[in-house]
Amino acid sequence: MSQLSRFFALTLFIGILSACEGINVTGPDTFERPNDKWQQRDRQTESIFGGDGLTFGGKEQKRGSQGTGIGVNAFLWRATLDTISFMPLASADPFGGVVLTDWHSPAESPQERFKLNVYILGQALRADGIRVAAFRQVKNNANEWQAVNMDPKAVTDIENAILTRARQLRSESATQ
Repeated sequence: MSQLSRFFALTLFIGILSACEGINVTGPDTFERPNDKWQQRDRQTESIFGGDGLTFGGKEQKRGSQGTGIGVNAFLWRATLDTISFMPLASADPFGGVVLTDWHSPAESPQERFKLNVYILGQALRADGIRVAAFRQVKNNANEWQAVNMDPKAVTDIENAILTRARQLRSESATQ
């Protein structure tokens, strides 16, 4: 292949790639997730030889902010970690707003154990901005863990404790 045809092929390839940049692809697997409403991002595209040089994909920046940060309400995030700090963490994702704990057995009742999944659903400090899923297991006569229903009031109490702590953190930050 000659130099001229290689140059032409490369130029054509770059042109096709840059033309495909603005295509919005949606398929049958698209569905609305709980966090989609606040994760909407504006796509800010540079020209092919724009300010940062040769770019093909553009830059993504959060709406109304510079830099990166956590994707959920910071007060709810911190309050969640403070409130459930007595339980071992299995996973914590500040961008998706998910905190998963490992099983925890209280010292006073070693025959039962608890696990929490906490979902922070947005950037606003609101009562519907947090959802807790709690799981409880007890040991049966065969010394095996068996799932038992959680009292819905206990789940609500955990959510309220997180919300109360988040409001405290917000008032503390306002006075500083």
